[in-house]
Amino acid sequence: MRGKQKMIGAGLVIGIIAALLVVFGNPKNMGFCIACFIRDTAGAVGLHQAAVVQYIRPEIIGLVLGAFVIAAVKKEFLPRGGSSPMTRFVLGFFVMVTALVFLGCPFRMILRIAGGDLNAVVGIVGFAVGIFGGVQFLKRGYSLKRTYSVPVIDGAWLPAIQVVFFALLCAAPAYILFSESGPGSMRAPVWISLAAGLIVGALAQRTRLCMVGGIRDVLLFKDWTLLAGFAAILAAALVSNVVLNAVFSGYFKVGFMGQPVAHIDGLWNFLSMSAVGLGSVLLGGCPMRQLILAGEGNSDSAVTVAGFFVGAAFAHNFGLASAATAVAEDGAITGGPTLAGKSVTILALAVMLMIAWLNTRETVAADAKQKQAVS
Repeated sequence: MRGKQKMIGAGLVIGIIAALLVVFGNPKNMGFCIACFIRDTAGAVGLHQAAVVQYIRPEIIGLVLGAFVIAAVKKEFLPRGGSSPMTRFVLGFFVMVTALVFLGCPFRMILRIAGGDLNAVVGIVGFAVGIFGGVQFLKRGYSLKRTYSVPVIDGAWLPAIQVVFFALLCAAPAYILFSESGPGSMRAPVWISLAAGLIVGALAQRTRLCMVGGIRDVLLFKDWTLLAGFAAILAAALVSNVVLNAVFSGYFKVGFMGQPVAHIDGLWNFLSMSAVGLGSVLLGGCPMRQLILAGEGNSDSAVTVAGFFVGAAFAHNFGLASAATAVAEDGAITGGPTLAGKSVTILALAVMLMIAWLNTRETVAADAKQKQAVS
């Protein structure tokens, strides 16, 4: 019970922080979004040329460094790796691309629901279906094999890179790109964003907060502890948005149309988030959890984060990311997923299922061989 109370308390704080970041300047329904903010950072350092989504997001820096500092203080910084790193890179790549087909990570999906976006409700159904599929492989023995202790420097690379990113953000040299319009131009002040990231990173590290893990644990063990944290984020962000809407307007609107940075194609909202859910189960955690684990010294999660960055770059360089739905003056509806994005979503599901099947078969075979050797 004490653990669940701490989880709920952390969720309430995180939900309020996410809502306040919008007040301070972040895009609506996007106080926090791992996928969107990694995409923005990738654009800022020139990995893609989509001018409207280029900005080194301090929230991502704070998440990693917050987890790193707390892990170090609590003696939980344990450098480890070697658990199928290239497979994790590929899974990270496809999780990021399909998240950008949906236009948000699981964290933003919750914040979109808290803002009244019903498209995200369709997304969360697909997300749960994808997790359910992943759990079936877990029950049959799926594994990417064990991790091993690695040198401290291997576990410290991603936190160190975040320090470099922050220095580049503050120095703002000419080769670092900043959006002048679009979502990338909407940002809270640097120090507020960094502080928010540090707090959320520290809370997520201490509570092991993970939405994928929450739904997985409910399905496998009937344990609602982790999921209670995201329920608390939803509740806190929802109440905050309703209050803000009553005072300022524009923070809460129930419906499918007119939602900020969202599209109304239900089928691809469902399928893209199914891929995000399945891929995250195979990775062992949602995108935010991967950043926290990387901050704790897990080099496999750092490789996964590298996959996220490359996936974000590919999504915008090759027209895989969706466009927000818009209504023209003549009433024509534009935006939504691209043909390329739809194709890659199907490819992602196929690759993830292949990875799940192969790693389940190999694990079962290895276990059988070990039992035979013992007998």
